[in-house]
Amino acid sequence: MKLNAGWLLLLPTANDRRSQDCSKGLTQCTVGEQGEVMTQILGQFCINVRDIDKALEFWEGVCELPLQHRTEIPGVLEAVLQAEQGGSRIQLAQHLDNTQPIDMGTAMWKIYVNTSDCQRMYDRAIDAGCESITEPTKLDRWPVTVAFVKDFDGYLIEFVEHHEGTRSGVPNPKESST
Repeated sequence: MKLNAGWLLLLPTANDRRSQDCSKGLTQCTVGEQGEVMTQILGQFCINVRDIDKALEFWEGVCELPLQHRTEIPGVLEAVLQAEQGGSRIQLAQHLDNTQPIDMGTAMWKIYVNTSDCQRMYDRAIDAGCESITEPTKLDRWPVTVAFVKDFDGYLIEFVEHHEGTRSGVPNPKESST
């Protein structure tokens, strides 16, 4: 396993099979059956969309997440976006045989988008035609401002502006935008 600069690796004893924090919050490491260190990182998630181009209007146009690549596999159009600063990737998938609205069900609640300017992101979303759920509000409980919109497919999006930095391992949009 190759470690990046700044990572702290705690090596367990031979009999220790408990999870070990080896990256200050970036990953969770466990010890495998052969004593090897295994690392897990949330890398990408995929959501269904009705119209890939309309979804890209929101994710690339409104949220300003750069498109990394597009691909077409039999019956599905896909696009992957990720901030230049890192963080998880979002994959959009349009199933060409389904023209029905996305069935939200109860599995997914919301998608967080960290931003350096919550008001600006909210305004851009509303100007683009997204549904307003909650205008930007500074929370008393945490040092953040949040706003909620529904994107063109009905996903609940929470824009989050951190006022005192982000947790270790989470890229801080304010540091990247100056």
